[in-house]
Amino acid sequence: MYAIIETGGKQYRVSEGEFIFVEKLEALEEEAVQFDRVLTVVTDGDVVVGKPLVIGATVTGKVVSHGKGKKIFIFKYKAKSNYRRRQGHRQPYTKVLIEKIEA
Repeated sequence: MYAIIETGGKQYRVSEGEFIFVEKLEALEEEAVQFDRVLTVVTDGDVVVGKPLVIGATVTGKVVSHGKGKKIFIFKYKAKSNYRRRQGHRQPYTKVLIEKIEA
């Protein structure tokens, strides 16, 4: 059994007992989170596709930790004008354990 959920402007394929890294959520560690934007649910070959969401379907998870991703560098450069700018960015994320898929 798996589901496709939407959170943080992205879509994720999730199964029970799986860890996912999503855009940072405003929830404390060990706190339960509920994803109600479920796009598709698949159970033993039975596929339910929402239009656009599956009515009554929810995915429950637990926040494991918060963190930051790998640093990326943004480098701006203009030739012949001595213009150089370097900036770094680390995207915050939340690690979530998927506990239950209800459809």
